[in-house]
Amino acid sequence: MTTTHEFWLAGRRASGETAFEVRHPHDGSLVATVGVPTDAQVEEAVAAAAAAVPVFGATPAHQRAAALDHVAKRLAERTEEIARLITAENGKPIKWARGEVGRAVSVFRWAAEEARRTNGETMRLDTDPGGTGRYAIVRRFPRGAVLGIAPFNFPLNLVAHKVAPAIAVGAPIILKPAPATPLSALVLGEILAETDLPAGSWSVLPVENAKMPALVQDGRLPVVSFTGSDKVGYQIMDSVPRKHVTLELGGNAAAVVLADWSSEADLDWAASRIALFANYQGGQSCISVQRVIADASVYDRLVEKVVAKVKAQVTGDPYDEATDVGPLVDENAAKRVESWVEDAVAKGAKVLTGGSRDGAAYAPTVLAELPADAILAKAEVFGPVLSLHRVEGTEEAFAAVNDSAFGLQAGVFTHDVQTAFRAHRELEVGGVVIGDAPSYRADQMPYGGVKDSGVGREGVRYAMDDFTFEKVLVLTGLDL
Repeated sequence: MTTTHEFWLAGRRASGETAFEVRHPHDGSLVATVGVPTDAQVEEAVAAAAAAVPVFGATPAHQRAAALDHVAKRLAERTEEIARLITAENGKPIKWARGEVGRAVSVFRWAAEEARRTNGETMRLDTDPGGTGRYAIVRRFPRGAVLGIAPFNFPLNLVAHKVAPAIAVGAPIILKPAPATPLSALVLGEILAETDLPAGSWSVLPVENAKMPALVQDGRLPVVSFTGSDKVGYQIMDSVPRKHVTLELGGNAAAVVLADWSSEADLDWAASRIALFANYQGGQSCISVQRVIADASVYDRLVEKVVAKVKAQVTGDPYDEATDVGPLVDENAAKRVESWVEDAVAKGAKVLTGGSRDGAAYAPTVLAELPADAILAKAEVFGPVLSLHRVEGTEEAFAAVNDSAFGLQAGVFTHDVQTAFRAHRELEVGGVVIGDAPSYRADQMPYGGVKDSGVGREGVRYAMDDFTFEKVLVLTGLDL
């Protein structure tokens, strides 16, 4: 008999009246059942978070930093256990799940460091006669309690990117994990419960999606941090125009291979990185490689290498150490990817490898001659599918990158530093990676996009800024 997992209400364990099942994407086996908070319990959590705002905001930096250090330490100690849990609920290969735990450890470590060194700034005001004897201290204070809404694709690390910055600045947070993958967040709750954070400063509530609008619109949660689809993200923003909303949304990431990236070693490296990062989470990453834009002078050689390296990706049981590509989060997701590939083929695209589905798994797929009116040419596939595009020169390549509703990250394979700076200036994205795929992310750097890829930035210090506002203290009558 499967035990129903409790959730975390204002820092303590709680049980709901109903529950839902979490199943392993690879074979559909039951992983766990998870309790669902009642409306009264959600209200209790929100009220506790609102009441904790002045208390948590006044905690000393050392207390918040120590709690964050503890979480980092305990995550590291429990790496294998948590990695296997991620694989169970999400289906990502175990080697990638271990990497996710390692990244979450870094996020909490960075947050502990930032909590200790966030000092604000000072400025003298006697630069004009009216400011004689005046001096200003500028500090940041929490905007209030945060509602963090996390996705399924990184069920621990993207939770960490909401929880760790909130704790670092002393902002109470109510975390809503994705219904498909709540277990990693609930384990994080176990570890948070080992700290001395104030009551009400955090909750982990596996609330049904149908109840999310009420939480989003609750005035006691003035900050909403959402990671997920652009459709849902902008619905949230439109529904609460006076709240501070940060959105990390979709992408249609391009890897650009320019003419100067032309040696066999260059093309081998580019093809390896493209093949790896088009498929590494089953393509379920906002910065997975979806488009490859290659100069005509290298296109044919690159295509051959990319197809070979994609074929070499090992698919299968995500618990197998050799597996590179596991299933998608569920069979419906794989069916959607299948339908989009079928749409592309019907409109003239050519399948160079892949193009088949087996339950929740979709074979790593490479398409050529993708027509502009195909769904795959415009939308985020969120699956292991990439398309290859031939262009003439840098200007055409950069124009192709920008010909997208999304603008999250791009990778540019070039040796030319001038081209690198041009890419940084001209590409309509939140991040440009030179000499590698667009899928690189360091968890301390600012991460986010433009256009339909969202607003605001993650990356610990940048999220801390989003969760806080500047307040000025002016001292008067000083001999400066």
